[in-house]
Amino acid sequence: MAKIKFCGAAQTVTGSNHLIILDDGTKILFDCGLYQGNEDKYEDFNRVWLYEPDEIDYMILSHAHIDHSGRIPKLCKDGYKGDIICTSATRDLASIMLMDSAYIQEKDVLYVNKRRERLGMKPVDPLYTTQDAKNCMDQFIGVGYNRWYRINEELSVRFRDSGHILGSASVTLRVKMPDGYYKYIGFTGDIGRPDRPILRDPVPMDDVDYLICESTYGGKTHGGMPDNKQELLDVIHHTCVEKKGKLIIPAFSVGRTQEIVYMLDQLEHEKRLPKIPVYVDSPLAVNATDIFTMHPECFDDQILDYMAKDPNPFGFNGLKYVRSVEQSKAINAMDGPAIIISASGMMSAGRVKHHLANTIHQPENTILVVGYCSPGTLGGRIRAGADEVRIFGEHYKVKAEVRILDSFSAHGDEGEMIAYLDNLNRHKLKKLFLVHGDVERQEQFEQALEEKGFKNVEIPHLGQSYNIPLGDNRKSH
Repeated sequence: MAKIKFCGAAQTVTGSNHLIILDDGTKILFDCGLYQGNEDKYEDFNRVWLYEPDEIDYMILSHAHIDHSGRIPKLCKDGYKGDIICTSATRDLASIMLMDSAYIQEKDVLYVNKRRERLGMKPVDPLYTTQDAKNCMDQFIGVGYNRWYRINEELSVRFRDSGHILGSASVTLRVKMPDGYYKYIGFTGDIGRPDRPILRDPVPMDDVDYLICESTYGGKTHGGMPDNKQELLDVIHHTCVEKKGKLIIPAFSVGRTQEIVYMLDQLEHEKRLPKIPVYVDSPLAVNATDIFTMHPECFDDQILDYMAKDPNPFGFNGLKYVRSVEQSKAINAMDGPAIIISASGMMSAGRVKHHLANTIHQPENTILVVGYCSPGTLGGRIRAGADEVRIFGEHYKVKAEVRILDSFSAHGDEGEMIAYLDNLNRHKLKKLFLVHGDVERQEQFEQALEEKGFKNVEIPHLGQSYNIPLGDNRKSH
């Protein structure tokens, strides 16, 4: 009897980590993500495994976002020796994102240990180091979309473009049974949105027997996407022209930043962008943008046509990519209107916290939230309308205007997720597990799925295991 054990992103959004144990004892890991948030019950999540890393045989990574990949260096440091199988673009993005994550771990520990020393407590080690991040990259294998990659005699995997970020993929694991039949276990990863700029639309999955499915925006509907560029321009004009303030856009370094820059590039070419400085203040975003230009195979026709006229859709007059700390500090000392795009998207770490500390108390400024923020993060509190927040231990009144544009989200809303799943054979699908969502969203999505004919929908909790019988009625082909 095979099993699925849910070791992360169970009734919460971050920390994606799912363990498949086959009848013969083979153990396959889907994702190995970092928990990002401040909920007490997840305090030890990033340091404690619900399995033994050295007993895992294979790992399959859906995409490079840190909540899906961020514990890989620790996994390898703690004993995992096998392959990490993903798309080629995911491998390239992971190489910079894991190094950035390791750097943050090292810096955070320096701060924590100073405080622990004052309290007479023993120092702690970082979750992993930059050397650990370098070491784990030797285990990555990049695979193309839409082809079966043979893992061993009994196992193959196929990636389909999920349209979420560069290189993101759904996963179909094909298991060959002793009688020559096949069974299929699917994992949606994060489901993207159709008609997004830059990336291709999500490609439907193969039919599967068991499916692990994200549920981030169950019960929610995003705004219409044709208005994205105009909505962004309206916020810019209101903040930077009318109020002469700064527009702070906390954005994930991979995906969201490139989308926003691409839209600004279009507005500049259309001569509609006000003549104000635009800063991308994130070394990771700078490096990620370089990787985007290396993978046009992931681009949709729209941006490819645009690139025939403008070979660099991520650069224009007035745009400056900021790498150094000194340049970043200089932005905060600058008077006058500006657009500052900075990580992290959830405002939980990175340079954006410095920009928020310098602007959040001034009513002429605007904080533009362009994606999901976990409720336990600084971004979650700002998004929820907090009157006061704490940044670097100091309390700040939230007097800046807070605007939310969920239409920028890289996650499909409920209707888009259902449309993505709609091609699946309901009779073949024996069980559908909802992960990567807050429980309220999952319960709403479960109801919507059942209304659409999906049966046996489960919402697992952290550490829960389910038996999945693999052994009947699928002919080998």
